This record gives sequence, structure tokens and C-alpha cells, in this order.
Amino acid sequence: MIFIDKQELEKLRLEIVQNVAKINIMKNEVSKIFIGQKDVLNAVITCMLSRGHILLEGAPGLAKTLLVMTLARTVKGADFKRIQFTPDLLPADITGITAYSPDKGFYTVKGPVFTNFLLADEINRAPPKVQSAMLSVMQERQVIIGKEIFNLAEPFFVLATENPLEQMGTYPLPEAQIDRFLFKVFVDYPAKEDELIIVENNSMTKNFEAEKITEVFDAFDFPKMQALVKKVYLAQEIKEYIVNIVDATRNPENYGMEYGKYIDWGGSPRASIALYITSKAAAFLKGRPYVLPEDVREVAPNVLRHRIILNYEGKAIELDTDEIIKELLRKVPVP
Repeated sequence: MIFIDKQELEKLRLEIVQNVAKINIMKNEVSKIFIGQKDVLNAVITCMLSRGHILLEGAPGLAKTLLVMTLARTVKGADFKRIQFTPDLLPADITGITAYSPDKGFYTVKGPVFTNFLLADEINRAPPKVQSAMLSVMQERQVIIGKEIFNLAEPFFVLATENPLEQMGTYPLPEAQIDRFLFKVFVDYPAKEDELIIVENNSMTKNFEAEKITEVFDAFDFPKMQALVKKVYLAQEIKEYIVNIVDATRNPENYGMEYGKYIDWGGSPRASIALYITSKAAAFLKGRPYVLPEDVREVAPNVLRHRIILNYEGKAIELDTDEIIKELLRKVPVP
């Protein structure tokens, strides 16, 4: 049995509450411009606290760019860059190059990945070499240009988007590469009441730069909060619950799952790790220094939807992996 120091736990709770109060201010600031879609905003912040990256899938015009730009403005001194992925893009276009001039000799020109908040727009339009370079940067958090290795600044957060409507000129992300994203989130159309506000506040009539957004955090606050998230207590029973959830994606017959026959491949250990850290972040955002099963269940769809690979039969009937996850969460015993 593991004994918890109650004083340490209370100290951690107080630190968490102080940070969550600032995060709530950050959410309010973002909501001045990014209207509605609270679940999307919450997922993005959960990813940031977990030191991961997020893949958003949704139709054009749903303010995905606006979300990242506004988030960047709430962080003092944070830099924002956008890469519009196209079929003719080269790896050097995103990482940088070694150039030469008679005056300076050889020098390095850093690419747009050298930033704090990076929007990788329509990442599935880039050819495989560029996708691989981008995902390598996300994983390693460093860039090799010529013979030099450059570490990326913290925080470094990538929000990548996919357009599900168009297939012409796209290169779907391989399963092994899409697994590098901590979350995959669907961005739906806004509610009607939110869209009324969006119409009033649209960028055609209002200047985004003129909108007053308060800087809530310094850049160095994020590594501190990420360290706090790691300290959130997660009991042995919850660890076993996490492992059982991922095991159910690999061995669904052991859990009596009807949809199990449509699964070709289940989640890798990376899925277990993702559930482990993001459930801590979910508890953190609720001001709690310990994880409950409800935190694991909350993050499970975003963690698993891109890690469950359907077989041909599942694809033929156009089964949504979210339906598999719902059944999985019903079947796996909750501690």
C-alpha cells in the first residue's frame, strides 16, 4: 500500500488551485474571440498541460487558426507561427536551411518551427517527407540544420488541422505518425446562439489585433504547470484501469465487446501513457491533486479515437471509432 502525505497533497492542491484560477482567466480571454466550442478549448489546454500536441479535424471556417492565435496572445512574449501545408512543400521549408553569403559566410536560417505556438494547417496536404519531418520535430523537440542541433524553446505546442471534406491532393497521415499526437479532436459547427455572436464579432467588420486580450501567463509558467501536473496523484487501481482500457482495444473478446470484431489494431503503450498523463491534467483543471476514474473516462475518446484501427469490415460499414470507445468504457470495470 502507498501512503500519501496529506500535508504534501494539500500543498499541491493549493498550488493547483492558484494556477487553475489563472487558467480560467485565460479561458475567459480566449472566449472573447473564440466563441463557444468550450470542449475544444478545454482539450487544447489539457494537451498543453500534458506537454503534448493536438490534431483537430473539422471543416474550414471553424476558427481553428483564431483559437491558436488568441491563445498565443494570452502568454507574455509568446511567438505564434502558421505553416500552410501544400503538396510542393519541402522539409527545409519548415525546419530551416544553411545559407551562404560572401559577407557572413555560412549561416543558419531558422524555419517556422522555431516558435512557441505553431499552427500546422492542413497537415495532410504535405507529402510524406514533410509530414515525417514535422512529426519528428514534435517528438524530439529539436531540429537538425546542416551539422548543428537546435533545441526548441518552451513552451512548444503544435496544433495541426485536417480537412475531412477534400481528398484530392492529400496524403493521409500513416497510423504510426498520427499516433504521435496526444489528442485527436473533432471540431463541430457552433451552436446557433454562439453563431449569432460570431456573426456580430466577425473579422470582416472587427480588427482582431485591436481586440484587447490580457496577457495571463509568462512563457516559463507552462513548464512549471506541466511539472505540477506530473505530481498529481494517480492510484494503483487507476493505473490498472488505464491499462485495462487499452488492453480492451487489443483483446476486445475478453471484455465481451460486440464492436470488437471490427478492430484491426488496438492502442500501443503510447495510448496508456497518454491516458496516464492527460487524466492527471484533467484532474488538475478541476483543481484536484488526485485522479478519479471520471478523469480517465473524460480524456479517453480524444486519446483513443486515432489509435484504434478498423478492419475492412469496420470501414465498409463506416463505423465511428467513438462508438467503439463508448462500448469499451461501458464494458471495462470501473475501480
